[in-house]
Amino acid sequence: MTDDPRDDHPDPSRREFLGAAAAVAGAGALFSGRTSLAGSQAPIRKARPRVPVRDGEPLRIGVIGPGGMGTGHVDRISKLAQEGRENVQIVALCDVCAPRFEGAQKLLKERQGAEVDTYGEHEDLLARDDVHGVLIATTEHWHGPIAEDAILAGKDVYVEKPMTLRLSEALRLREVCRANPEAIVQVGTQYIAEEKYRRAKELIAAGAIGKPVWSQTSYCRAKRPDIGEWEYYAIDERWQAGVNLDWERWCGWTGPADWDPVVYARWRRYKRYSTGIIGDLLVHEMTPLVMALDQGWPVRVTAAGGHYVDQAMENHDQVNLTVEFEGGHTLIVAGSTCNEQGLEKVVRGNKATMYLGSKDVVIRPERYWVDEVEEQRVECPTIGDSQDELRLNWLSCIRTREPNWSPVELGTKIMVIVDLATRSMWEGHAFGFDPKTMKSFAI
Repeated sequence: MTDDPRDDHPDPSRREFLGAAAAVAGAGALFSGRTSLAGSQAPIRKARPRVPVRDGEPLRIGVIGPGGMGTGHVDRISKLAQEGRENVQIVALCDVCAPRFEGAQKLLKERQGAEVDTYGEHEDLLARDDVHGVLIATTEHWHGPIAEDAILAGKDVYVEKPMTLRLSEALRLREVCRANPEAIVQVGTQYIAEEKYRRAKELIAAGAIGKPVWSQTSYCRAKRPDIGEWEYYAIDERWQAGVNLDWERWCGWTGPADWDPVVYARWRRYKRYSTGIIGDLLVHEMTPLVMALDQGWPVRVTAAGGHYVDQAMENHDQVNLTVEFEGGHTLIVAGSTCNEQGLEKVVRGNKATMYLGSKDVVIRPERYWVDEVEEQRVECPTIGDSQDELRLNWLSCIRTREPNWSPVELGTKIMVIVDLATRSMWEGHAFGFDPKTMKSFAI
């Protein structure tokens, strides 16, 4: 570990937001002077005042990380504006790789009719006083530091999943949000937009299935035999580290590494930069289910699996998690990039079983409770694209200041599972978490 650079994080006011570290570190080493190592112990700052949204004006959004997922967000947000579903403009793009701007820039020029400003360092974008919110679609190890910087700069935040790379970053971000409760921070786990999970939460809380004792879910998929998971991300021959791509900054707090375009394009395959299946895929399924169950914090996690087919991938291609909650509940989760057949989405109570595999909620009683619990189907609306609905929820909350669907508190609970499961996979034993001290430990 290194000393935390947020110790001299300036009280941000436009260019002063960048000043302290840039003056010391210089542009080439700005990251090491500005953004924290995971798990910072530096004092939590109060955010600068946010930019108010006036009646009738468009929301002005910046996108940090317009690569594959980021450009997808650019496409859909600008399309939502075209369709009249939200009055929003993307006014700025930021990436360490200049060639990654091009597709998003061209798209926005066609959709919005004007050039969009671009930046190589996120601090420059955040220093703008006309941006209401930023969408972060960078690599996992940048999620936490940039989200904190954005909150402190007075911006609302949409941060892609997983919320952070490590639990220490998640706990830090949670404290930043608790110190700045006015910030709207949405974690990009879109299945939580499905109505069935909110209805499931109401039914479980009302005792419709009795005591929820254990549940199961999964995210399983497989690619062609000749293509490993995430190897479909293309390598661009235009990338030149030190010329049009700031590789040192991309590596960030993870430390120096030799330039490798394969790692840069397919970083989810490497444990230094990603938790692989657990953080990239399983969070989609776990987040809405944990919200619906409402069983408190995860307190014990074990994980097993390995490299069963994709021997070349450093992260695991098969994982199986067992998660125990303080409320007295066990969650079973399977993840695979070897086989597409997953587990049915089910919550088992002592009186009835809840099925969540369709858009609706189905409850079927256990045989000893058929006279008390009736079988029922609670019909839920078809919402279309759940990711669009999550984007719209965030944009709406920027205007209304109402709570958003996928907040940092829930994201932190998910990161307890992600981090402890990842450690369990690599270290070979169970891990616990104490909600009173907010500390994890080996069992």
